[in-house]
Amino acid sequence: MPQTPQDVLKMIQDENIELIDLKFVDLFGIWQHCTFHRSLIEEESFTEGVAFDGSSIRGWKAINASDMAMVPDATTAWIDPFMEVPTLSMLCAIKEPRTGEWYERDPRSVAGKALEYLKSTGIGDTVYCGPEPEFFVFDDIRYDQNEHEGYYHVDSSEGLWNSGRIEEGGNLGFKTGYKRGYFPVGPSDTLQNIRSEMLLTMAECGVPIEKHHHEVGTAGQCELGMRFAELIQAADNTLTYKYVIKNVARKYGKTATFMPKPVFNDNGSGMHTHMSIWKDGQPLFFGNNYADLSDLALYFIGGLLKHAPSVLAFTNPALNSYKRLVPGFEAPVNLAYSQGNRSASIRIPITGSNPKAKRIEFRCPDATSNPYLGFSAMLMAGIDGIKNKIHPGEPLDVDIYELSPEELSKIPSTPGSLEGALSALANDHKFLTEGGVFTEDFIDNYITYKLDNEVNPIRLRPHPFEFMLYYDA
Repeated sequence: MPQTPQDVLKMIQDENIELIDLKFVDLFGIWQHCTFHRSLIEEESFTEGVAFDGSSIRGWKAINASDMAMVPDATTAWIDPFMEVPTLSMLCAIKEPRTGEWYERDPRSVAGKALEYLKSTGIGDTVYCGPEPEFFVFDDIRYDQNEHEGYYHVDSSEGLWNSGRIEEGGNLGFKTGYKRGYFPVGPSDTLQNIRSEMLLTMAECGVPIEKHHHEVGTAGQCELGMRFAELIQAADNTLTYKYVIKNVARKYGKTATFMPKPVFNDNGSGMHTHMSIWKDGQPLFFGNNYADLSDLALYFIGGLLKHAPSVLAFTNPALNSYKRLVPGFEAPVNLAYSQGNRSASIRIPITGSNPKAKRIEFRCPDATSNPYLGFSAMLMAGIDGIKNKIHPGEPLDVDIYELSPEELSKIPSTPGSLEGALSALANDHKFLTEGGVFTEDFIDNYITYKLDNEVNPIRLRPHPFEFMLYYDA
């Protein structure tokens, strides 16, 4: 992969590439792009950027202050496998062309500021992240919401609900039972070849790959494994992961979604995220405490647990996120830590005696999050814990389902709704604004947009289940 602007320009010349696709991420984790002719990309483009109108990007500029610049990162260059004309893709951060400053609402720039803040504290200089996004692959998706109807319909040939369906050529069975989708071979697992192509295509796009497998849920729940990376690269890889999966699925006439809970009464899709801090090439989370954690790692956990309700506004930013965060579906609803309890929001993976592998796993996030913002919020909460020596208390190494109601009431839990997480963010965000990483403007704008466009609109609409409950009242 290219490493410098000169490498990229040489690649364009040597491979006679005519088109360059510049991608950037909006406030809510969705890639946007514009394709430029090679004549518009020069060495200065990598410092000054390429101009565009930012007024139509959700949550960004007003129409009277719309001029912005995409600044490509040469290390992110790859040939886009889904475009018929050979096209070089690069990821960008966003600058204010009038001031030359990084745009404070650009998520990739926020992540850069979080790393600079970490370095300024002297705590560490490198953050490694290992996200694990899960997703569903469906054969069909239909939904609508208007004045006189509201519905959704998902379908998969693997869904247990199709065990009695009349199918062309005959119903051959082997439908996946609820909570029984983890690791079955074919013919139950119908997606092996698709996942293989997804994984190898990700590698072509520069994502370091590991494995793939079917996940617990019925109806085509899957996961592809990618190696950990430094924070910004890990966020880049996460969006590349989603891009590849959605496009390969579409190539096969299927549709992939990272919606956390698209299937009722079965496991949802999360994005467990591993994190560790290093300094001068040395890991800082290994030590002599519980689960071989260092004092610094415990304080990081303490900060993350303390601020978790606010952090979830970024790591679990969808209304649907909180349909997943409920007991009984391997969901991490308890704000506690443990080396083995998967109902705890922070798990300490077993890593043996290898200090470099010691890390924490935050199990709450899902892949509707903007990874640059989610990872940055996690880091800022952890830094606050380290700076203020916030101890996380005793670990939760018991079976949560054997606890009495009195014992259970003493364990804090995740917010029950997006509105709850946004309220927590409004009341607890000073740790995010340290070093100017997140600004008050950013947080106010984010909360307002979410309330106006998600939380409040759903209050106005009847839910299909309400008809089952109340129509004959």
